[in-house]
Amino acid sequence: KQKDRHLDIVFLLDGSDGTRNGFPAMRDFVEKVVEKLNVGENKDRVSVVQYSRDADVNFYLNTYTRKEDIVDSIRGPKGGRPLNTGAALQYLRDNVFTASAGSRRLEGVPQILILLSGGRSFDRVEEPASALKQLGVLTFAIGSRSSDSRELQSISHDRSYALSVSEFTDLPKVQQQLQSSVEAVVSKVTPETPTVLVDTAQKDIVFLLDGSDGTRNGFPAMRDFVEKVVEKLNVGENKDRASVVQYSRDANVNFYLNTYTRKEDIVDSIRGLKHKGGRPLNTGAALQYVRDNVFTDSSGSRRLQGVPQMLVLLNGGRSFDSVDAPASALKQQGIYVIGIGTGGSDSKELQKISYQPNLALSVSDYSDLPTVQEQLSSAMSTVLLRATPVTPTKRLPGRDIVFLLDGSDDTRTGFPAMRDFVQRVVETLSVDDSTDRVSVVQYSRDPTVQFYLNTYTTKGEILDTLRDLRPKGGRPLNTGAALQYLRDNVFTASAGSRRLEGVPQILILLSGGRSFDRVEEPASALKQLGVLTFAIGSRSSDSRELQSISHDRSYALSVSEFTDLPKVQQQLQSSVEAVVIDTAQKDIVFLLDGSDGTRNGFPAMRDFVEKVVEKLNVGENKDRVSVVQYSRDANVNFYLNTYTRKEDIVDSIRGLKHKGGRPLNTGAALQYVRDNVFTDSSGSRRLQGVPQMLVLLNGGRSFDSVDAPASALKQQGIYVIGIGTGGSDSKELQKISYQPNLALSVSDYSDLPTLNTCLKCDCFLVEKRLPGRDIVFLLDGSDDTRTGFPAMRDFVQRVVETLSVDDSTDRVSVVQYSRDPTVQFYLNTYTTKGEILDTLRDLRPKGGRPLNTGAALQYLRDNVFTASAGSRRLEGVPQILILLSGGRSFDRVEEPASALKQLGVLTFAIGSRSSDSRELQSISHDRSYALSVSEFTDLPKVQQQLQSSVEAVVSKVTPETPTVLVDTAQKDIVFLLDGSDGTRNGFPAMRDFVEKVVEKLNVGENKDRVSVVQYSRDANVNFYLNTYTRKEDIVDSIRGLKHKGGRPLNTGAALQYVRDNVFTDSSGSRRLQGVPQMLVLLNGGRSFDSVDAPASALKQQGIYVIGIGTGGSDSKESSDSRELQSISHDRSYALSVSEFTDLPKVQQQLQSSVEAVVSKVTPETPTVLGMFILRDIVFLLDGSNGTRNGFPAMRDFVEKVVEKLNVGENKDRVSVVQYSRDADVNFYLNTYTRKEDIVDSIRGLKHKGGRPLNTGAALQYVRDNVFTDSSGSRRLQGVPQMLVLLNGGRSFDSVDAPASALKQQGIYVIGIGTGGSDSKELQKISYQPNLALSVSDYSDLPTVQEQLSSAMSTVLLRATPVTPTVTGRDIVFLLDGSDDTRTGFPAMRDFVQRVVETLSVDDSTDRVSVVQYSRDPTVQFYLNTYTTKGEILDTLRDLRPKGGRPLNTGAALQYLRDNVFTASAGSRRLEGVPQILILLSGGRSFDRVEEPASALKQLGVLTFAIGSRSSDSRELQSISHDRSYALSVSEFTDLPKVQQQLQSSVEAVVSKVTPETPTVLVDTAQKDIVFLLDGSDGTRNETLSVDDSTDRVSVVQYSRDPTVQFYLNTYTTKGEILDTLRDLRPKGGRPLNTGAALQYLRDNVFTASAGSRRLEGVPQILILLSGGRSFDRVEEPASALKQLGVLTFAIGSRSSDSRELQSISHDRSYALSVSEFTDLPKVQQQLQSSVEAVVSKVTPETPTVLGMFILRGCSLCVGFHYFSSCLFSVDTAQKDIVFLLDGSDGTRNGFPAMRDFVEKVVEKLNVGENKDRVSVVQYSRDADVNFYLNTYTRKEDIVDSIRGLKHKGGRPLNTGAALQYVRDNVFTDSSGSRRLQGVPQMLVLLNGGRSFDSVDAPASALKQQGIYVIGIGTGGSDSKELQKISYQPNLALSVSDYSDLPTVQEQLSSAMSTVLLRATPVTPTVTGKKVTKYLSVSS
Repeated sequence: KQKDRHLDIVFLLDGSDGTRNGFPAMRDFVEKVVEKLNVGENKDRVSVVQYSRDADVNFYLNTYTRKEDIVDSIRGPKGGRPLNTGAALQYLRDNVFTASAGSRRLEGVPQILILLSGGRSFDRVEEPASALKQLGVLTFAIGSRSSDSRELQSISHDRSYALSVSEFTDLPKVQQQLQSSVEAVVSKVTPETPTVLVDTAQKDIVFLLDGSDGTRNGFPAMRDFVEKVVEKLNVGENKDRASVVQYSRDANVNFYLNTYTRKEDIVDSIRGLKHKGGRPLNTGAALQYVRDNVFTDSSGSRRLQGVPQMLVLLNGGRSFDSVDAPASALKQQGIYVIGIGTGGSDSKELQKISYQPNLALSVSDYSDLPTVQEQLSSAMSTVLLRATPVTPTKRLPGRDIVFLLDGSDDTRTGFPAMRDFVQRVVETLSVDDSTDRVSVVQYSRDPTVQFYLNTYTTKGEILDTLRDLRPKGGRPLNTGAALQYLRDNVFTASAGSRRLEGVPQILILLSGGRSFDRVEEPASALKQLGVLTFAIGSRSSDSRELQSISHDRSYALSVSEFTDLPKVQQQLQSSVEAVVIDTAQKDIVFLLDGSDGTRNGFPAMRDFVEKVVEKLNVGENKDRVSVVQYSRDANVNFYLNTYTRKEDIVDSIRGLKHKGGRPLNTGAALQYVRDNVFTDSSGSRRLQGVPQMLVLLNGGRSFDSVDAPASALKQQGIYVIGIGTGGSDSKELQKISYQPNLALSVSDYSDLPTLNTCLKCDCFLVEKRLPGRDIVFLLDGSDDTRTGFPAMRDFVQRVVETLSVDDSTDRVSVVQYSRDPTVQFYLNTYTTKGEILDTLRDLRPKGGRPLNTGAALQYLRDNVFTASAGSRRLEGVPQILILLSGGRSFDRVEEPASALKQLGVLTFAIGSRSSDSRELQSISHDRSYALSVSEFTDLPKVQQQLQSSVEAVVSKVTPETPTVLVDTAQKDIVFLLDGSDGTRNGFPAMRDFVEKVVEKLNVGENKDRVSVVQYSRDANVNFYLNTYTRKEDIVDSIRGLKHKGGRPLNTGAALQYVRDNVFTDSSGSRRLQGVPQMLVLLNGGRSFDSVDAPASALKQQGIYVIGIGTGGSDSKESSDSRELQSISHDRSYALSVSEFTDLPKVQQQLQSSVEAVVSKVTPETPTVLGMFILRDIVFLLDGSNGTRNGFPAMRDFVEKVVEKLNVGENKDRVSVVQYSRDADVNFYLNTYTRKEDIVDSIRGLKHKGGRPLNTGAALQYVRDNVFTDSSGSRRLQGVPQMLVLLNGGRSFDSVDAPASALKQQGIYVIGIGTGGSDSKELQKISYQPNLALSVSDYSDLPTVQEQLSSAMSTVLLRATPVTPTVTGRDIVFLLDGSDDTRTGFPAMRDFVQRVVETLSVDDSTDRVSVVQYSRDPTVQFYLNTYTTKGEILDTLRDLRPKGGRPLNTGAALQYLRDNVFTASAGSRRLEGVPQILILLSGGRSFDRVEEPASALKQLGVLTFAIGSRSSDSRELQSISHDRSYALSVSEFTDLPKVQQQLQSSVEAVVSKVTPETPTVLVDTAQKDIVFLLDGSDGTRNETLSVDDSTDRVSVVQYSRDPTVQFYLNTYTTKGEILDTLRDLRPKGGRPLNTGAALQYLRDNVFTASAGSRRLEGVPQILILLSGGRSFDRVEEPASALKQLGVLTFAIGSRSSDSRELQSISHDRSYALSVSEFTDLPKVQQQLQSSVEAVVSKVTPETPTVLGMFILRGCSLCVGFHYFSSCLFSVDTAQKDIVFLLDGSDGTRNGFPAMRDFVEKVVEKLNVGENKDRVSVVQYSRDADVNFYLNTYTRKEDIVDSIRGLKHKGGRPLNTGAALQYVRDNVFTDSSGSRRLQGVPQMLVLLNGGRSFDSVDAPASALKQQGIYVIGIGTGGSDSKELQKISYQPNLALSVSDYSDLPTVQEQLSSAMSTVLLRATPVTPTVTGKKVTKYLSVSS
């Protein structure tokens, strides 16, 4: 035994009846072996276990640490029978070789098992023995003559380690042999897991608990079990982490992996778990949920750091949904799942879910869970052993290996050698952990599958099958047919192939002769499929044939006889490994930084790319390459499909010229390659599953943001490798790269060659996944198929069984037909396979005749392959139709079949002997997809063929650009002709030109369509796209065109008109079907109106505009070429002629452009749709008196619409609002997250009643109160917003402004009216006139349901997410218009015009306002006055200086803050849009600018100041956002010189502005410091030395009593403080009352009104300088300050009492001392260090001192007025709110209104135990609690309780006593208050009269306790008293009487939000140094 190796040795002794005589010899043997060991805790450890029927532990490995104890403890024989060796071995694995039993296996200590057995085992030993071997246990078995030697050999680590004696008394004879064997094996063993890798102190464990109705009784036992497991963990942030999730229908997280870092907190949380309840049990969805939401970085998972991830599932029943895909996804992610089930669970399902089948544990019921606890621990240990950090190093992803064996007559003698060879290769594979899969196929004349890739999942099963393999026999040898068979039937998903997931496909062919048939085509087909073939032949084979079959000639191997196969095994394996690592196909794009900064390095970059390309295997079906250069924008040098030969690519690279330019916009370039290069049309094969790579070579930091484009590339599965130089930003590169380790770096470009190898290693294995399919079965249900129908039904069931329905991949619809079709269910009817199969089982034939197949196909096209019926065609999902037809069609099938093909539907037709085979072929996607059976009972024979065909066609289809859809024979062309007065003479030439173009088109309903529109002031349609379907009719109509005439020429309005009225579905446009849309504009003059917005809108809609203008020098009218270019799709599409008579000259050019458009067009890529599987829908219902009878029908209609939605928090959200005179919300968008709850609420709707009908007010109300963040709207996240209005009458008020406001906000309004509605009003309200629907009365609503669905789908198509990326700016120009700038004013005005020219005003991106000022300001126009650049420029041209003096810049800045940077003036500050102020000032301000400038900065306004030589440069610097943003010119005529500098500064600052959600951090650099100075007579001669380096300072002197020199908010500059300190004189007086002074500070200085920011989390520091002992007591006031969180530092002189100072100080060590105060400088450094230390250490026990909000992106919140913007920055998840209601006699009449008000406020809260809590208290003479903060945790219960409130009554009104009562009894821990945890505390007082008692003391006490009181009074209240009670005077609100309470609801919400902003979160640790300047929150 090696001296330095320690061992864990377990003796397993046969203690059965059969060894009773031999047992003493066994025991002696153990003693002798132990004697030779070096026993000790950190040396050798020993355990002894006896067994017979079951196993008993005598002692564990950690029971004894002394050799004597071990020897003494070996007990006598156990006795019993039979002998179950297998069970004993399993027991050891699960209970003895575990960490808890003392095993040090995880530390790499060798594990040895010595088995002494005296008989053959009664049970199987193979599996448990194998499990021990997998665990790394080295087993030695010793048997006697009664033992089974083979059994012992199979148990042993190696056959030679099975020893034998005739009797156990002979054991000493083998002792030496045993020891030698042990030493030999120990010296060879390498601990399976180096301790480096496995740190048992770290694992992430998630418990997923079945919380469904079925586990209600067992839940306590489940909870206890989890608690016990957690008790054994080593919990800590860097140790073990735990999370608990419950699930039933859906999953809820109880706490995440990063919620708790202490075991105590986890255990407390587990003990408090409540059973979730609910059904059905969706285990699949829950597994997916934890994968996507819990095992993530943000939730605390450390998977990417390599920490083992475990999921422990406790489950009590079979899952209602499929678990396959989610379980597989967890395994792929390396998550170790251990499943524990009860009797009700499905054991196979659990095994499928578990990481390995043996990790599926079972108990009879939950009370037995403790019995598997040890087993679970063992399983968890196994996980740790196996865990390999998910370091982004690549790992072989597994392989699918198919062996094709020649089983013909000629190989009969060699077949055993072939079989052995296959067995040996399989032995080397990793089958058991689902890495490798194996299939074996034999062939001769035809092939026979022995087993498929998915038949077996363990190596043992495969080897067992191989042992019995016999040659098939037969001849001739058809190798070609066998290869084709493999392609069609074995390398398919249904047969287990993972090709589409990117797993390498390998074929190993063993062939003993030449093929009788051709092998070239099938071999080529396999190569195209990406199969890597290796061929091995014997001397009878044809070597050339084998080479042509192989992936590469060198992969054709040869042996003389098959018995020589072992000689090539190593060569084969090496070849397989080599080829798997280099995947056969990649698309590689090189994106090169071509900016000015890389000019010198570009040649090296070019050489590098050339060298990489040299190593690629270039070819059309191999590697493809593209090169793109970029700087400000990107240019493609060549696309992926430009070249197919390596030589051409290399030549092109050598010829690359450096692009140049600046700035470097890497983000835009990444977006460009995603949208324009990684596309089907550019040669990308992404959709065929070919790996996509982008290699970025970059030399600098990007000027724009890379976040969104980098994320988009990753989402698209593009592997980005970033290579940077010294100038690059490494963090940015890591962000861009697919994984951080793919960001490579060189010092400069000349070092690029050093990366060549590094780059080559990263050939990626791309995850490919079948994109899902929409499959429709069309079944002949006519009379003639009645007997065959059951076979049809069974066939459909079998096909459905193979689909992936449950994970939303595949969708299915079934339609029957005879004379006409009947839908059994649509594609979106069912979402689970179970529901589909249940429906199919009950399917009966429809019956009827004749058989109209054509009509059925047309019906499918129009009604089933549609978005509303669930088709995802527009999202690019393949559409498949499987037709089963038993006869010839009675009607024509050609046209409808063609229409389906044009739509991109892939049809497969299966007929019987009565069918017409030609008809079926014409219907099918391809003739070969028409299959035939003699009877439908033979359908199973074609099932495999059908599936293979479907897979083949789906893998070929490219859904992104449905070329299937785009047939160049289809275009929609609109001619827009300038018919104004100016074109009268040229009109005939225009007309002839249009006629000639039309003559060349292929006109027809399903071919080209044409429309002609004329315009001047307005537009007139001559004919629509669907008016004519014959070319003759169109030409006739064109010849008859009359010139329209009129002026002016409004091209913008005309473009908008054709967009809204001609390019629409109803006018014949086929835009939504993907048909190219073109507009040809013939124009003869400049437009009178703006064309920018309508042109942009046409482009957004995918309409290709080609503009043709005139421009002759002689023509009166001529087009504006720039305008034409801006209108056209591309500058090159703007054509020009001198006169209209020259139009024929551009006809060819026009045709080329049209063809180019058609070839490029991607039909409105339904990626738009794919993004939106979610909507926010608000129903606004007319609840006025006039709709009383129709209301039930309205309610039913809404219910039906909701039934079709996909409701969920992250899916569709719904709100319902009723209105008459005013509007009432029934429920908000975030009230319910389950469809059931919404439907229940709708069914319970009561008609509101009332009059008149104010539709305008209702629209405004939903805009302001429902489509808001707080009400659940996700508008700002880009989720489509829809309003469905059901209205029965004309509005009493105006709808114009509110309807317009909704449209501006991007809300899609669909109006549905009845006969009583005003149709014009409805059209005005609706988003587009065609979205105004109508019914005669409400009972007809169902007739528009389909129309509504369609409209809603349109909305989805049009919706463009309001991504919160900041585009756009609000820019205000403040111009000095005083007398002194009169001469310079024109230059100022020109400057503003030039800046505006550069802005994007027309598309609503930028907004502009101009203000002039002198003595006071004047607004020229606000931010929302003008919406076009033209209007702004027109106004600027007429701008004249205002005049006047003096120049009050301060007043002007203040005016802007209060009146211009506001929402009502058009500011979008609250939406996160950057606010910019550009000040042009020509002199020094007469008034102070500091405060208003600071106020603008606090508001988040970025100010740039430009002055002339007369300005004060310091003043301008203080006004500017940053000193560097103050620019200067000598005269205003020099302004153009700074224009570029200004623009760059604006762009820089805007790019930095981040309107994201602020994170809560602790800014330790802010402190409020109070100096308390002993100013008594005793210190009169001392000089003070104060160093001020903090934000706010106060100084107080004291002797007998204190005197404040200045408060914390008195001064805001260091200069002012220092000036005051210089004049400071000692106060004088005695005695010295330090205690009184401390108390004074607590009550008067550390308060909000005195400037303390304690409540905002700013550290409060007191520095006391005291020169003597206090005359009064200091203990209580010092303690009070500490409780307040004040950190006190005391400095005394030799006369001070050091103990007193220590008791006052925050900590004894913070009491400093000097002999004289002149020595104070000596302790200054010590004081500063102490202050810094204490501020950084501040503990959560003083939460109020701690947290602070950094309000980044939402600028500053100044008061509650701006709450709406900052709500997202606050953690609204927690507040404690108490409503204190005046229940005295005086409020009897108003009480119902009070109660309703409270209910409405509560409706808006987010109630929950860990969210908002609510309490209600009533009072009169005394107070009564209706319910406490912890009484209810559900909003429903609170609302019910509020509705049931009874008025208390009584007098007098004692408000003071009531305030005191809530302070002492409600805002307490026991009543549910979380004040001490830092949760904001609020009291809302509703009061109707003056208090009979005093409110002063109780109000003050509430404030001291940090409770935010908001007082609401009526006319009878005392307003001063209310202000005194409220936390701040402005929090005292007022209404005339209680019925007006709703008018202050918004104000109350605002005030409550302010509280949240000010509230301090309890951040447990301070995160370090200063992060940002403090943004103060004030009212």
